[in-house]
Amino acid sequence: MKIAVDAMGGDYAPAVVVEGALSAARELNIPIILVGDRERIEAELAKHKAANQNISIVHASEVVAMDESPTQAIRKKKDSSLRVCFDLVKSGAADAVVSAGNSGAAMAAGIFLLKKIKGVERPAIAVSVPTMKDQAVILDVGGNVDCKPSHLFQFAIMGEVYARCVLGKDRPRVGLLSNGEEEGKGNELTRETHALLKESSINYVGYIEGRDIYRGEIDVVVTDGFVGNVVLKLSEGLVEAFTTMLKNEIMASVPAKIGYMLSKGAFKNLKKKIDYAEYGGAPLLGVEGNCIISHGRSNARAMRNAILRAHEYAKSKANIHLSEEIEKNKDLAGREAASGS
Repeated sequence: MKIAVDAMGGDYAPAVVVEGALSAARELNIPIILVGDRERIEAELAKHKAANQNISIVHASEVVAMDESPTQAIRKKKDSSLRVCFDLVKSGAADAVVSAGNSGAAMAAGIFLLKKIKGVERPAIAVSVPTMKDQAVILDVGGNVDCKPSHLFQFAIMGEVYARCVLGKDRPRVGLLSNGEEEGKGNELTRETHALLKESSINYVGYIEGRDIYRGEIDVVVTDGFVGNVVLKLSEGLVEAFTTMLKNEIMASVPAKIGYMLSKGAFKNLKKKIDYAEYGGAPLLGVEGNCIISHGRSNARAMRNAILRAHEYAKSKANIHLSEEIEKNKDLAGREAASGS
């Protein structure tokens, strides 16, 4: 099983990408194809004395910038490192792709090159977040800003399959994000989605509020890409603010410094638990292939974990189960689509 890695994607490419790929190849014994500027990749490999590692290079002469139009970049830059990665998966030369580059372009490549799984209306990006008990999946987090009930309905199915097949949750609990738990809450979109999910084959537990996401009682949080992206960015900002405020409080007095030294192990474990690098990247669910989209600011550890997640995702054959669940529930999604047309 080989993983194609976009060596030129991300704010710190190719250095951190190559370092993370080397870590995955050495520690996890995962065959990796680094795609991008061969000369620059070889220079980075030389820094780490990486001869005879389980890594190969495929040259790509172009790079998709973070601010480029996703669809135009994929159509026009056919020799970009991002597009070549997806071409490798499409041809069967690789089993999954990992990129910390332009996330919109990665989604466009998944749709245009790998194609959507039969029955899927819109693919979704699913992010894992830490909770008080384990981790939860939130989707969509940016790929689909304007959604219909059938889209959210399918997001719920895709998230349930991912949580079950990749994260190992026996019967994932799925909740629909709203402004209250009562039946009458929400807007037209959430109310219609709620009605569909109550009749679905998955373990749907109803509406949840934002405060429920991190309590650990819900495994899959369903929302549209606009709200999901706001939740994700708010969470990232809150972690950064909390960490800075805590550091300032510790440095403000001698007793606080002593207390920190006594609790250093607990703080270290907490920092690791809330660090996005531990979760690697977010899968693009609903396409005929395996794709992990990483944070643009990913460090080497994040890239290493993203490659591990891509390997687990490909190995799980989750897309087969996803197709089965979409087929099983197609009448419900079709009923909503017909009523909305």
